[in-house]
Amino acid sequence: MVSPWITGALGWAFFGPLGGLFGYAAGSLFNAAQRANAGNAPGGGPQAGPDAARNGFIASLLALTAAMMKADGRATKSELDVVKTFFSAQFGPAVAQEALRTLRDLLDRDILLGPICAQIQRNMNYSQRMALLHFLYSIAHADGELHPAEDRLLARLASDLGIHAADVRSIAAMFAPKADPGADYRVLEISPSASDDEVRRAYRRMSMKHHPDKVAHLGPEFQKAATEKFQRVNAAYAAIKQSRGLA
Repeated sequence: MVSPWITGALGWAFFGPLGGLFGYAAGSLFNAAQRANAGNAPGGGPQAGPDAARNGFIASLLALTAAMMKADGRATKSELDVVKTFFSAQFGPAVAQEALRTLRDLLDRDILLGPICAQIQRNMNYSQRMALLHFLYSIAHADGELHPAEDRLLARLASDLGIHAADVRSIAAMFAPKADPGADYRVLEISPSASDDEVRRAYRRMSMKHHPDKVAHLGPEFQKAATEKFQRVNAAYAAIKQSRGLA
């Protein structure tokens, strides 16, 4: 079991801004994750490799989630419900309980986004960073509207995390109203004037980019979340094909 005061189980340089930000609460969260996975890893001690990547993702997710929830000056119950549901579904009740405790602590702290995003860039690949941004969009839309302050923060986080503008538009389009006529094209990162061949090529490219296997190293929990994006890409392509009468 990891000492809550030493978050060494993270495995990747969390003695930087994220390490200082979490302290005892982070250690408790990761201990809960290890208890939930007891028996899956020989020896039961801190794990390197996939477990370290998974824990690093959880820590980053909580830090940026707290910033997202504070963007409009208030953390709403609907936002907390989204976080609770996500962590319960992905990691089980024990981890979700510790995550909410950690999150409440983070909501009372100043979060230095620049250094945290820089650390995330150094230690996470592009697919992981896109997964982080996708979840933050779900938090921002949890109350049924995107507050201007949340929109501005999402744009800043996307830039600080090194997410390409086309990918940001694609992720944002996944949360657009169903009546938005251009959303499906934005999901595929093309314009409505694209040729049929361009549509097919875009679908193949986006299917590879958002395939759940891209985050397989984080474990099956994150593959479930990645599947949602993959399904949205498939739905966008199906809708465009139907509207164009493509086989």
